[in-house]
Amino acid sequence: MTSHTTPSITELPATALSATDVAPLLKIMEKLRDPQTGCPWDKVQTFQTIVPFTLEEAYEVADTIERLALDELPDELGDLLFQVVFYCQLGKEQGRFDFSTVVNKITDKLTRRHPHVFGEATFEADASSQQMKANWEAIKASEREQKALAAGVTSSNEVSVLDDIPRAQPALSRSIKIQQRVARVGFDWPELEPVVAKIHEEIDEVLAEVNQPRLDQAKVQAEMGDLLFAVVNLARHLKVDPEQALRQANVKFERRFKGVEAFARQNNKALEEHSLEELDAYWDKVKQGEPR
Repeated sequence: MTSHTTPSITELPATALSATDVAPLLKIMEKLRDPQTGCPWDKVQTFQTIVPFTLEEAYEVADTIERLALDELPDELGDLLFQVVFYCQLGKEQGRFDFSTVVNKITDKLTRRHPHVFGEATFEADASSQQMKANWEAIKASEREQKALAAGVTSSNEVSVLDDIPRAQPALSRSIKIQQRVARVGFDWPELEPVVAKIHEEIDEVLAEVNQPRLDQAKVQAEMGDLLFAVVNLARHLKVDPEQALRQANVKFERRFKGVEAFARQNNKALEEHSLEELDAYWDKVKQGEPR
């Protein structure tokens, strides 16, 4: 596997977006933000206030895909695209960037990170996805170093492998990203046994704090954080996405609890009128009725 020069964006054939594809949406956004005639809600939004809506739209896209509701996907992707357009309008108003800037940035980045497709780099015909991923990560590491040096870091020795992991990223996803980064430089257990042992150790530490004569909730929270981090590490070693696994567990719990509610309705009793043992019995019936 060899790598040569990284091509510039100018080496790509022209693939300019048609004005009919994007211009109407950009114009609508501009109109919504018009100081005189725009929408009162849109006019007062900032980069910071839009963030929760961006996250919500991204999760709705993920939910649509997981439900295999692909007929709904264009609509949800449109909502997510509108978030991008909103940020671009804000950037344009402040003289920082616009939609074209964003398109050029991602186009240049994808070209730079795929030298085997757009440049002179070559890979063996049987190169695996893991080899491709390793090359991708090497390019990203180089980009992080260049970014840090441009920001004033005086030496590449001061660049951390943990730089540029977004702090606003969901905690489970950020944990696995941190663990993946440090694993690449050898800070990782090669076997599963110590990974599992660490979870048991963290459980013991949580219980030790819980059983203190005087409960310190801050310490309990810190130990719970360590436990969750250790569980994420197990998921990573098992090649399981913890965020996706927990979402699936949430859906499964919701489905089963709705089954419990259905049994309660059949008995003409409110949930609160049941004992825990009765509710557990309903739960077991729901589980038994599920396909294996």
